[in-house]
Amino acid sequence: MNPQGIAIAAASLILLRCAVQVWLEWLNRAHVRRHARTLPEAFRGVMDEATYSRSVDYTLAKGRLEQLELVWDCLVLLLVLFSGLLPWSFRVLADVLGQSPAAQAAWLFVLGLVLSLPDIPFALYRQFKLEQRFGFNTTTLRTWILDRLKALSLATVLGYPLLWLVLKSVEWAGEHWWLWGWAILLGFQLLVMLLAPVLILPLFNKYTPLPEGSLKNRLLALASRTKFAARAIQVMDGSKRSRHSNAFFTGFGQFRRIVLFDTLVEQLTEPELEAVLAHEIGHFKKKHIPKTLLLSAAGSLAGFYVIAFLAQLPAFNSAFGFPSGIAPALLLFSLLSGTVTFWLSPLAYWWSRKNEYEADAYAASVMGGPADLKGALRKLSEKNLSNLTPHPVYSGFYYSHPTLLEREAALK
Repeated sequence: MNPQGIAIAAASLILLRCAVQVWLEWLNRAHVRRHARTLPEAFRGVMDEATYSRSVDYTLAKGRLEQLELVWDCLVLLLVLFSGLLPWSFRVLADVLGQSPAAQAAWLFVLGLVLSLPDIPFALYRQFKLEQRFGFNTTTLRTWILDRLKALSLATVLGYPLLWLVLKSVEWAGEHWWLWGWAILLGFQLLVMLLAPVLILPLFNKYTPLPEGSLKNRLLALASRTKFAARAIQVMDGSKRSRHSNAFFTGFGQFRRIVLFDTLVEQLTEPELEAVLAHEIGHFKKKHIPKTLLLSAAGSLAGFYVIAFLAQLPAFNSAFGFPSGIAPALLLFSLLSGTVTFWLSPLAYWWSRKNEYEADAYAASVMGGPADLKGALRKLSEKNLSNLTPHPVYSGFYYSHPTLLEREAALK
């Protein structure tokens, strides 16, 4: 295919994805409206009429914002790809700093920061208008800005060296650089997973040991009878930023830590918190985490192979105004890959929902029945104003977890 054909194909795929995403948002909002007037019978006892009405309003408001953001992102991407700004910046950098791996890594890093700027107004509106309107926002503008400055510092300390190492591998390994680049990325991801609980996560939140008492004894007893090794149970000050709630664990082996949001501890009873932890342990017992890591590693390996292949096609880089080279191909792949992988998202999310069903079933088995887990899921749906009636096609494209109705039906 010639450069013009590649450019036309890329623009067409971007527009097609945008159109489908906007249509999916419209489809979901229309489906929610059809169920908006009366609380569905299946959810009586989950929410009252007033709360259900607020959940509908919340879903519709998020959908409107998402539609605007999708169109905006599409326009920005088309502008960035076809305005000539990217190759111009590449030529300027080459004239000033040369084309060493260090210089090209700096170009990619700075571009990544610049390309994140158009999303800032939407992030601000979402946090301080939409989330504030529905009572979820608890953060301040100062904390919001500090979070982004910390993220920028981490990106500089970790991201730039990673880019440099990947580009340097071209000099070390020649045509097989993509294997080395993949190995470098994989090692970096494992290192971050090890360091995150100790060095990274505490930069953003405060973690305190769960106080002595019946809840801690209950959760430790669960960990003991399920043979789930954990070094500590901690409470995270999630309420510092939002009233949404969650639970997770970090680390490996004896260094594994169970983390509960303080909002979760406030919202659920002790048996319900135990059921939530049993669900998380279910992911561990069913080996969902190593399977996910293996799939991610396979995906990144395929990605590096594609980048190496595209970099060898003169027509690909030239379609967007670039000379041949790894760094431009790496940038273009990062900008265009989402247009392709979007069509695979139903398969990825189907697999994720399958894992959730398995973790639910495990939790029900170790809890002696599904009652406590169902109680937790219902309360979380109510407190988070979850969409109880998403369109099935929409949830197939976007939901990593089954809907409440689907989870309860599976637990029966």
